[in-house]
Amino acid sequence: MRDAVVDCLRRWSARAELPLKQLLLWLGIPSSKYYDWCRRYGQGNGHNACLPRWFWLLPAERQAILDFQGEHPDAGYRRLCFMMLDADVVAASPSSVYRVLKNAGRIGQQGHTPSSKGQGFDQPGCPHEHWHIDVSYLNIWRLRN
Repeated sequence: MRDAVVDCLRRWSARAELPLKQLLLWLGIPSSKYYDWCRRYGQGNGHNACLPRWFWLLPAERQAILDFQGEHPDAGYRRLCFMMLDADVVAASPSSVYRVLKNAGRIGQQGHTPSSKGQGFDQPGCPHEHWHIDVSYLNIWRLRN
C-alpha cells in the first residue's frame, strides 16, 4: 500500500504539474512521512511484525540441541550449552538452550510439590499445648578439677 501511494503521488505530481509538497498538503500527509516511505520503497513492511532475526535458532539447530540433550540427560542446560560448544555441535546461548528444552517439555518443574508456605500455623487448642523459647545466648560454665 505504501509503495502504491508513493507511485500515485509521483505520477499525479508529474501529470498535473503540481509540486509534490502541494499534493502532500492537500492529502494531509506530512512530508517527513512521505520521504520515509520513499526511503523504504520496495522493502517489506518491517515494523509491528514478527521478523526473523539473525540470532534465532534454525530448526536443525533446535533438533541438534534436543538430540545432544538426549545423549546427556543428566547435564543441566548451562553445562549442556558449553558441552555443545566444545563438541562443535551448536553455538547457542544458555538462555536459548533453556528455551528450546522448555518448549520441548524436557526441562522445568516436573514433579514439583506445592509449597506449604503461606498456609499458616496450626494454633494450639488449649493452654500449654505448645511452648516455644528463643535462645540467643547461653553462658555455659564448667568447673575444672
